[in-house]
Amino acid sequence: MRDLEDQIDVFPREMVLRRIDPDRNMWRFYRLSVEPDLFGGASLVREWGRIGRPGQHLSEPHADEGQAINALLRLAAAKRRRGYQA
Repeated sequence: MRDLEDQIDVFPREMVLRRIDPDRNMWRFYRLSVEPDLFGGASLVREWGRIGRPGQHLSEPHADEGQAINALLRLAAAKRRRGYQA
């Protein structure tokens, strides 16, 4: 079990992406984080909106932290394809 815990430490649990285009008046952020839940699983918490303003939140429950991290990486890749940068 310890090997699994060491391996999971390699993957990010939090990521902040930004998409800034002054010509289009676009100042967006997208924050992703993996948080433990009360039932032994993990949740992928997503927050997005305009930089400098409160954003919207969405929490996606997952069975374990590994699944939540996989979802974080998939979503971050999709956002990077849309022009977001770390």
